[in-house]
Amino acid sequence: MNFRRVTFICGRAGVCALGAVVAKHAGDERLLDSYLTQFKEKIKLPSDLPYELLYGRAGFLWACSFLNKHIGKETISAGRMRAVVDEIIKGGKRLAHRDKCSLMYEWHGKKYWGAAHGMAGIMHVLMDMELKPNEVEDVKGTLRYMIKNRFPSGNYPSSEGSESDRLVHWCHGAPGVALTLVKAAEVFGDQEFLQAAMDAAEVVWNRGLLKRVGICHGISGNTYVFLSLYRLTGNVQYLYRAKAFACFLHEKAQKLISEGKMHGGDRPCSLFEGVGGMAYLFFDMIDPSEARFPAYEL
Repeated sequence: MNFRRVTFICGRAGVCALGAVVAKHAGDERLLDSYLTQFKEKIKLPSDLPYELLYGRAGFLWACSFLNKHIGKETISAGRMRAVVDEIIKGGKRLAHRDKCSLMYEWHGKKYWGAAHGMAGIMHVLMDMELKPNEVEDVKGTLRYMIKNRFPSGNYPSSEGSESDRLVHWCHGAPGVALTLVKAAEVFGDQEFLQAAMDAAEVVWNRGLLKRVGICHGISGNTYVFLSLYRLTGNVQYLYRAKAFACFLHEKAQKLISEGKMHGGDRPCSLFEGVGGMAYLFFDMIDPSEARFPAYEL
């Protein structure tokens, strides 16, 4: 077993966390204890671990939050999680622009903005933590910096300094940032974050019907922007838009993939790249008010 990969989406932490929750629902106490023991005792965070969601500290924290929500509070202690939060805040301040952006992070030589590898994903996870007042202001300041420096189109750069207004994906661009801004509106109650989320949703509506099916960089993932705003606001316009995207997939995706006109994903059956994510979306459309982007929205 590879315990060096420590995140929910791409690591052993996800296997243990999801396994523990399944074991709880199955009433298998022995298996539940086994998964929790592995999570608590065998998963160690390397000192050179990045901060982002897919492979880094934020991804480990998300797994902790998932366990605490579905198994019980303090399943993973506040002390263990606080130590990781401290590292993330400290790391973000090291790269932050003085008097500009409160927190900044780098992955593979780039200062990414998006949900998968950048600020949007890290801020999203931090908003589920118990933050000190100055840390709350750091998160708000980082989001305000992103809003202020978005493209004139309303889309968001994939990384700091990028001038390419091209990607409209969960991983890079307006969709992932929109979900984080919805979270900020929920947590902080600030109208500016709600308005920015709605602005980003307009980008998704106008440019987000992609030639890909997945949730990471495809139509399925972009649909969750509308579902998230519908859950927060109750505005049926967002439900209509979610249904429009989902119906397009239901009616046309398989045919377009077979004709080579739509990309089915490098891993065609996977949750994040392929039809697995599309199927997950279809299940969520049964009860849209309870829909959550998998492994991102708790």
